[in-house]
Amino acid sequence: MTAESTSTTGTDTGPSGGYAAARLRLLGEPLADHQTRPGPPRRAQLAQLTDTWLTGLLGHRPHTPRVALVAVGGYGRGELSPRSDLDLLLLHDGTGTAAEIAALADRVWYPVWDLGISLDHSVRTLAEAHETAADDLKVHLGLLDARHIAGDAALTTELRTALLAQWRAQAPARLPALHELGRERARRHGELPFLLEPDLKEARGGLRDATALRAVAASWIADAPRAGLEAARATLLDIRDALHLTTGRATDRLALEDQDQVAKALGLLDADALLRRVYEAARTISYASDVTWREVGRVLRSRAARPRLRQLLGGRGARRVHPAETRTPLAEGVVEADGEVVLARSARPDRDPVLPLRAAAAAAQAGLPLAMPAVHALAAAAAPLPVPWPAEAREEFITLLGAGPDTVPVWEALEAGGVIDTLLPDWERVRCRPQRNPVHRWTVDRHLVETAVRASALTRRVQRPDLLLIAALLHDIGKGWPGDHSVAGETIARDMAARIGFGPADAEVLGTVVRHHLLLVETATRRDLDDPATIAHVAGLVGSTGTLELLQALTEADALATGPAAWSTWRASLVDDLAARVAAALGADADAAGDSDGDAPARSVPHRATVAAERLAVEAFRTQAPVLALHAARPEPAAPPPGDRKRTRSDAAGDDAAAAPEPVGVELVIALPDQPGVLPAVSGVLALHRLTVRSAELSTVDPAGQGEVLLLQWRVAAAYGSLPQAERLRADLVRVLDGSLDISRRLAEREAAYRRPRRRLPQAPPPRVTVAPLGSALATVIEVRAQDAPGLLHRIGRALEGAGVRVRSAHVSTLGANAVDAFYVTGPQGGPLPAERAAALARDLEQALAPTPDPDPAEPAG
Repeated sequence: MTAESTSTTGTDTGPSGGYAAARLRLLGEPLADHQTRPGPPRRAQLAQLTDTWLTGLLGHRPHTPRVALVAVGGYGRGELSPRSDLDLLLLHDGTGTAAEIAALADRVWYPVWDLGISLDHSVRTLAEAHETAADDLKVHLGLLDARHIAGDAALTTELRTALLAQWRAQAPARLPALHELGRERARRHGELPFLLEPDLKEARGGLRDATALRAVAASWIADAPRAGLEAARATLLDIRDALHLTTGRATDRLALEDQDQVAKALGLLDADALLRRVYEAARTISYASDVTWREVGRVLRSRAARPRLRQLLGGRGARRVHPAETRTPLAEGVVEADGEVVLARSARPDRDPVLPLRAAAAAAQAGLPLAMPAVHALAAAAAPLPVPWPAEAREEFITLLGAGPDTVPVWEALEAGGVIDTLLPDWERVRCRPQRNPVHRWTVDRHLVETAVRASALTRRVQRPDLLLIAALLHDIGKGWPGDHSVAGETIARDMAARIGFGPADAEVLGTVVRHHLLLVETATRRDLDDPATIAHVAGLVGSTGTLELLQALTEADALATGPAAWSTWRASLVDDLAARVAAALGADADAAGDSDGDAPARSVPHRATVAAERLAVEAFRTQAPVLALHAARPEPAAPPPGDRKRTRSDAAGDDAAAAPEPVGVELVIALPDQPGVLPAVSGVLALHRLTVRSAELSTVDPAGQGEVLLLQWRVAAAYGSLPQAERLRADLVRVLDGSLDISRRLAEREAAYRRPRRRLPQAPPPRVTVAPLGSALATVIEVRAQDAPGLLHRIGRALEGAGVRVRSAHVSTLGANAVDAFYVTGPQGGPLPAERAAALARDLEQALAPTPDPDPAEPAG
């Protein structure tokens, strides 16, 4: 209160002295007084008190010319913080002389200056106000909040009416400029929800953005989501009030040295609690801004398209479908409409507990925002997920996490709707939690999401991309609890893994990775790597090469998500060196233990078919034609993904005791005589019918002892809609095999028809194709890790067929959005491929799977 007292000392006589004393009393009364505690009531009282004082300064006698004293900006909204400027406009009709107007202005301005109150003032006629507003967007924004104080009220009303009409007429041209002002502020001042010393007004999500949302609403183009917005703005104003009073300065920056005092003034526990309140309010405003500006863009695009559409349509005729009315299916119950992901009209959130995750995964994978009405509908009506989650929910969650940077806006939408709290109860403890280490650029919760984003680019390095993404999301989850966050996080990670639906073995791995997520970087930078004891210590904690590769990838993702100072070429080289030494030690230990199951190269062994599959094989051999069956998938024992060549006994611990995981989709079994082109033919037919392959096994059997039959056991799910009839699948397969159906052409036509060139899809990590060293004594093992996509397996099959190799067996699995496949191939005469040819095959296949460049947005699709 020192600065306030100094600026208003003097006698308590006259209008200014009385105002100064009343102002001091209002701002200095105990916070327990419910009439004057920080908040809208006190700001309104301060504005009313100031109105009364300024009215007395202007005087009540009739004026010639007509004049009006008008409050604009924050004062116009009736919101005065203790050290806020007074934004005033002296409006006149232009009939008075310059001396008369100047005298009236001096009567008001000088007493304000005498009290040491900052003043932003102007003197204008109605015409001058219009001209200035037309030339200066910021002036126009301030005048939108014009409020009459004293003088001729009709003059103020005329100003407000004309400026609002002007704003609405010019909104299509001015709103994009207003949006750019906000983006420029964000570039200069950063994002309020993540700053340790935030600017409450200028940073993204601050008071300026809240004011911009009012201007958008005044344009009648769009309106901001109302839920929580006014409360968020009031929270930031309350904090600014306390900041002004504790510092005695007109500042909007919440400096570190002031945070404890401000927190105390607001009755909060500490500075962290204060920042968390700031961040929560700022996120509400930021999300509302994103939604609002997206809607503004949609409306403006629609308006711009109407004249062109009328011109194209010409005269009257049948109704044409406007582009904004098209709805493209993305997943079951989820469609794209006008650049957003919305719920299908047939969606039933109350009967479909996986729908929130399915919609989120579809939005992130498509690089589209999840529409706010869809989020609200999901939050209000979605049935709760059972615990543990069903397999489909787990897969969709992993797909969401693996979408890269497009995960972030979808996650923010789910958080704004309260969906994340329902899915992950422990998330509440880390939401908006500040990290006072200057190396960190994000709050704890956003850091976890950013780590998953970074990890999504590293999924080709690991055998279990699903475990990597979950570990990335949970590695710092223990920071919401007291004590060592790694120790607390291990327990939470195990519990969450069980909740999400992972088996005990996977939960054990996740717990280990979270517990030791700092192990590699701390050891590499602080210990002697030439000391065998160091390597033995790390190897003992890690336990297996599979866990080691997860830790190595998580270490890099964690550092990259922390900030630019947390990762460097030097650190990366040290971690790589340590990981290589530990991997060698783990390999040597496994060899010494004689673990042929976990460490020896995989062998191609005859597939053990079920009785039902054997019957199909017999029928296929008898008829020399394809036969197939669709039925509910049966749970299978937990097993590592294909190609895990270094899985030790510690990885497999508890596998026998693990409950059989719930399968995703239905089981499709196909048997047909061995012939070239089977894999691309079958996978192409499945893609044509929009069936997503979750896993697959291809093998050869000899049911009658007289010839081999190919047996393909697929686990598939419909991308959307119902499953096709088995007979229809068989008919199309026969047509593909006899050459009457060009499956590649049909898939290309459909892809072109559904391509949306106006936007770019998320950039997935490039595919990785390798030759497994010593993979099999009977065949060469080609391992493929790529982004799952419709027709991916068809493209792989075509490439292998084109290379002139024979696929003896295949093991296909999809983990979230990642395909992890292994193909056992031989040359035309059988046997493994020569090393050089195998390496060339891997290179050619990797090149064939490389994503094609996005089409030019200016070019039409197809």
